[in-house]
Amino acid sequence: MLYQPDRHEPLHPADENGWDEARARACIAAICRDTEAQFSPQRGWPVHPLDVEPGDDTQAGNPSLYYGTCGVLWALHHLHATGACTLQRDWTVDAAALVQHTREWMKDDAERERAAYMMGETPVRLLEHLRTGSAAAADRLVELIEGNMEHPARELMWGSPGTLLAALFMHQRTGQDRFAALFRRTAAVLWSQLEWSEAHGCRYWTQQLYGHTSTYMDAVHGFAGTALPLIRGRHLLAADDWAQWHECIATSVRRAATIEGVAGAEGGQVNWVPWLVLDAAQLERWNAQPRWLMQYCHGSPGFVINLAGFPGHELDDLLLGAGETTWAAGPLKKGSNLCHGTGGNGYAFLKLFDRTGDARWLQRARAFAMHGIRQTESHAAQYGRLRYSLWTGDPGFAIYLWDCIRGTAAFPTLDVF
Repeated sequence: MLYQPDRHEPLHPADENGWDEARARACIAAICRDTEAQFSPQRGWPVHPLDVEPGDDTQAGNPSLYYGTCGVLWALHHLHATGACTLQRDWTVDAAALVQHTREWMKDDAERERAAYMMGETPVRLLEHLRTGSAAAADRLVELIEGNMEHPARELMWGSPGTLLAALFMHQRTGQDRFAALFRRTAAVLWSQLEWSEAHGCRYWTQQLYGHTSTYMDAVHGFAGTALPLIRGRHLLAADDWAQWHECIATSVRRAATIEGVAGAEGGQVNWVPWLVLDAAQLERWNAQPRWLMQYCHGSPGFVINLAGFPGHELDDLLLGAGETTWAAGPLKKGSNLCHGTGGNGYAFLKLFDRTGDARWLQRARAFAMHGIRQTESHAAQYGRLRYSLWTGDPGFAIYLWDCIRGTAAFPTLDVF
């Protein structure tokens, strides 16, 4: 079994075939209404107890895209712009104040991590440009992307893959050649940083992250996360360069996969180890008790979400098998959120529906949506409040519900910004 059953809970019996669009719309409206009401001009939105890190000042709020003010502002704008809800006010972005809050929150790391895609200034400037078309914001994004190319994390949250994605979004918006050039330069640096595993016969990256050296393969901190912008922006690369990336991604994803049974067949399971290359201590812990995760940030759902746009059929069996394993595992106990919750896992089904046209995957996504509504309501009763966060909370889940209603699969701030 390639998941840990104690991290999951059974799908509620009424939800597998109980899709209720009216209930989903009501949940979206309730989340938007309550989120708007809880905003503070001084601190943004209150930090949820589940998002508090040691040493955090909960009264100061959090400014980040990942689980703070920037992400909630983006979510409200996206939900309104796509017709999911009607907002009660105009959520103007005070970019200068939000950047200052970000630097204060980062403290000693503010300069080194200024360009971080999910935690730093880059998403603030993307949001500012989205709302205003500011030429100054575009110019600042050039500086941030260029200055982040050699970041040692080599993953989406902090490293150059995140700013690679920002370059792609800015090229899509503006058509400016400078962003295409930044995309190609960043991709070339990432190619030069690849390492080779003799044991696995494939390439990988080493990440320097949180004071540790890792070889993550997953969707936020690892290989699959870096593959996402490369796949989505392949039209900006020279044909020979994309051919190299195509082979690299297909080979590394397959060599890193663990398959039980036949991938994509009934009863077959597919998942990926968190790290490709384990040091002695990691290997000992893994052999003693494998810790198979099944969520967006670590495990099969993130691989499906990030690789669903991969051209060709080399990975079809793995993606389908990963989707089947996600369904077999059931909803996550952690709640309805995107990063490590039921909504994030449900996006894997929306991606497979988009890739295959098989309505079974949309039905499964909607079943997870209904279960996620129950989780959202349960957590709100438990904590006396919603969780105001894009990636870890309820505004992100509202976007998932809206995509389930429309049958679309644009993962927030990865496929659309």
